[in-house]
Amino acid sequence: MKIIVSAGGTGGHIYPALAIINKIKEKEPNSEILYIGTKDRMEATIIPERKIPYFGIQMQGLNRKNPFKNIKVIKNYLENIKILKQKIASFHPDIVIGVGGYVTTPVIYSAKKLGYKTFIHEQNSIPGLSNKFLAHYVDKVGVSLPDSLSYFPKEKVELTGNPRSEEVYYTKEVMKKEFHLSLTETKKLVLIVMGSLGSTTMNQKLKETLPLFAQKDYEVIFVTGKGYYEEYQKVKCPTNVKMVAYLDNMAQVLKKTDLIVSRAGASSIAEITALGIPSILIPSPYVTHNHQLKNAKSLEERNATVIIEEKDYNENLLVSTIDHILNDHQLYESLSKNASKLGKKDSASKIYQLLRKLIDGDKK
Repeated sequence: MKIIVSAGGTGGHIYPALAIINKIKEKEPNSEILYIGTKDRMEATIIPERKIPYFGIQMQGLNRKNPFKNIKVIKNYLENIKILKQKIASFHPDIVIGVGGYVTTPVIYSAKKLGYKTFIHEQNSIPGLSNKFLAHYVDKVGVSLPDSLSYFPKEKVELTGNPRSEEVYYTKEVMKKEFHLSLTETKKLVLIVMGSLGSTTMNQKLKETLPLFAQKDYEVIFVTGKGYYEEYQKVKCPTNVKMVAYLDNMAQVLKKTDLIVSRAGASSIAEITALGIPSILIPSPYVTHNHQLKNAKSLEERNATVIIEEKDYNENLLVSTIDHILNDHQLYESLSKNASKLGKKDSASKIYQLLRKLIDGDKK
């Protein structure tokens, strides 16, 4: 199989894309893959580090606050179409896959205009602008959540789940010592991560929270995000709090996590439910259509998480909620069991089968 994959901007798009790539490699080891992303966002580092052939373009998203700036964005978009048509045609893929982020728009559009088969995947309950636009051009759309089905043409859309869930579920578990963070194997582990890039508002609030973990009988990993790690070096943390800028081995860490405090992005939800991890979700209020709150509510309604909205957050509330969940065995087991019921363990496999059908000419 020869494929082009495009996804960018955040881990919520990049890691599902990698899950699809890894499944294809597992099923067809001789597959040729080209990843197309931006020149200056996360994927430009993450993908080449994994020895995946990479092609970067200069691309910006639409400016919702100042429409006049979109003149430059549209000009850039049209220039990229010319570049991408040449690149795609020279690679001559069997199929082109978009897994979210504005970089996918010119990639998928160019591929379709050249006559190549195309597939996009939507992780969130409410689709973004790129996927809404691309739905008119692609052959098939995969969605993570049932709520997303109504946004796409019935004849094109299929519920696949988020491919990241299967990859995390089948990740090999390792000892905590493999993380090189001086963790104690027998102590419970709390993971705090506010998205792959971190969060300005939550990181500011968490500066007041971390010292409160002193003397607790559990350990904490706090993922700051690469852009915030340096300023956090000034924060005095207890010895049971381990700070990292980023976790390249997130799946392995999740396997050893007893409780996660997280934003409510679609990929995070997929990971949490696949592994049945008890969680405290703090949805980002800054995303389009407030879809993270909707994601979180879908778990809360099934008694599978505890929500703390950012507007209600204070350091004592978070620490007391963590303590309550870890110390109430019945509540802990209930959150874990209910989250696990919502998890999907075969989503990457479903997407691979769908891609194979498209390539082989079966579009049913």
